[in-house]
Amino acid sequence: MSVSGAFIQLGNTVTFTAATTAPTPVKVPTWNGFGVSQYEVFNPSNVTVFIGYGPAAANATANAVVVSSTSPAYPLLPGTDKIISAGPNAYFTGITAAGSATIYVTPGDGM
Repeated sequence: MSVSGAFIQLGNTVTFTAATTAPTPVKVPTWNGFGVSQYEVFNPSNVTVFIGYGPAAANATANAVVVSSTSPAYPLLPGTDKIISAGPNAYFTGITAAGSATIYVTPGDGM
């Protein structure tokens, strides 16, 4: 993690549209092979998105489920962004209980 604590972008922002069926996971690579393990995930929509992520597309898909009692999915509330720690070049997808949401994922370092 960055000594300064501020989040610094280390790769291009990738986007996907979460819906009631999770889309094909997107890989979020870094510039010049930086081995980042943090990603800023932003949900500007008005619906909660349950984020699935992992080292392979299959992991991201398996983890993207609407939480009813327990689940590995990460709930991302409407209008929020969070820093998620995952391995380098992770895959991301998401699912909603209703509606759809455009999600932005940016690889980097910091908080």
